[in-house]
Amino acid sequence: MGMIRAIARPMLASLFVVQGFKMLRHPDSFTARAKPVTDRVTPLLQKYVPRAPTDERTLVRISGAVDLAAGAMLATNRFPRLAALALAGSLLPSTIAEHQFWQVDDPQEKANERVQFLKNVGLTGGLLLAGVDTEGRPGLRWRTRHAAKDTRKAARAAAREARLTARAARAEAAGKARTVLHR
Repeated sequence: MGMIRAIARPMLASLFVVQGFKMLRHPDSFTARAKPVTDRVTPLLQKYVPRAPTDERTLVRISGAVDLAAGAMLATNRFPRLAALALAGSLLPSTIAEHQFWQVDDPQEKANERVQFLKNVGLTGGLLLAGVDTEGRPGLRWRTRHAAKDTRKAARAAAREARLTARAARAEAAGKARTVLHR
């Protein structure tokens, strides 16, 4: 892992590890802020995952566990792409729900909410970059594309070889037939 990645990933993950820990230990202090998100998520959960918990406190703790686990994974370079994408997926909806600066009338509060919103948008951008970072190694898309190209080349070579073998076999058979006729 490059030096920049070794420093940047734990820095990016630190906020999520700390916040996730707080959400697990003290979920009640987050339930009021989480309510706009949980109100939108709960009907989807009930529809697609009927046994999933729907109360705010439990959903806050689950979100905290995701933040803590994915943040730790990102910081320690364990499945960093998956961890970064999981964090981005959890950060974006909560940002939209919690920092709706466009609905605030007080100019000072509006400015604060806008800063928090843009900070989270920036963090999401960093997480998306971390999510697609292949560390200079070919990604799955590149490997799949090149494997398909190699397979096509091998299939063409096999077809060409089969044609040449068939042609040689026909020529040999025709040569033997002439030999038999000429006796």
